[in-house]
Amino acid sequence: MKPVGITTTVPIEILQAAGHTAVDLNNVFVTDPNPERLVGLAERSGFPLNCCTWIKGIYGVCLDRKIDTVLCVTTGDCSNTIMLMEVLRLKGVRVIPFAYPDQPDVGRMQECLESLAGQLGTTVAAAEAVRNDLAPCRELAGQLDELTWKEDLVSGWENHLWLVSSSDFNGNPQQYQRDLEQLLSQCRQRPTPGGRLRLAYIGVPPVFARDLYRFLEWQGAAVVFNEVQRQFAMPRPGHSLAEQYSHYTYPYSIFNRLEDISAEIRRRRVDGVIHYVQAFCHRAIGDIIFRSMIKTPILTIEGNADYVLTPHLQTKLEAFIDMLNRSRQPLQDGT
Repeated sequence: MKPVGITTTVPIEILQAAGHTAVDLNNVFVTDPNPERLVGLAERSGFPLNCCTWIKGIYGVCLDRKIDTVLCVTTGDCSNTIMLMEVLRLKGVRVIPFAYPDQPDVGRMQECLESLAGQLGTTVAAAEAVRNDLAPCRELAGQLDELTWKEDLVSGWENHLWLVSSSDFNGNPQQYQRDLEQLLSQCRQRPTPGGRLRLAYIGVPPVFARDLYRFLEWQGAAVVFNEVQRQFAMPRPGHSLAEQYSHYTYPYSIFNRLEDISAEIRRRRVDGVIHYVQAFCHRAIGDIIFRSMIKTPILTIEGNADYVLTPHLQTKLEAFIDMLNRSRQPLQDGT
């Protein structure tokens, strides 16, 4: 099956129905042994220093891995993707544009899916069959998420890693399913730590994810909700492909996301929220809305090209966790 790069979560069922394998270029970039090298390829090609690291990383991966076809999301993700698409065209890469509707509407989503299927030489009906094949992977991802927040048996890092990988199932859904089944079996044998601070992480995944989750756990805090990563796994699959991608909150209004976030904060008994914003990203402005609407204590952190937590961010996180611990201490003491 021919690999096709994707710039964010897309209807991979259509790609597979057309005989392609989806390759999430973000995941390839951030797991590279030397991601700075990939960013350097983009900057030497003329990408400005004040451009999002993810965009430059995606471009670097395309050059480095000789990706010749990329499905680019033009509405519902990053505004920089449109110009990335034009530069990729200049370099001879075939680009396939895909636009989510401006609001979650099943009828309009169906039209978008049919248009994409037509470009790839397949049908939505064939993609529905693939959707059924992928259902066990998505169900297992849901089980992983439940073990994270209900039983505290899965770490925030494991939750992040497996849910973020559901954007392309690491290019091999069957292997993803086998590996996740094995992990879940192991997790169910673990003792429950209990008593830790319960955090929510909202916003796009950071390039320093591994460092972030390990630092939080070292500080005695557990991330029990990864907002965007969970959405990648399609927690509300619905009855059709059009419903599934209409329920997917990330491409639509921030208020659609806020509704999901608020419900999960209550359901998961979250003590504090970490909102990550990417430098030079228009979505960072959404922090105004989150801070106005979310009543749970919230810490906003920003990142770009640091692949490990800086001392500055460590200090901010440590102070936030200390504040949360102090605020819940009277409840633990019964006073």
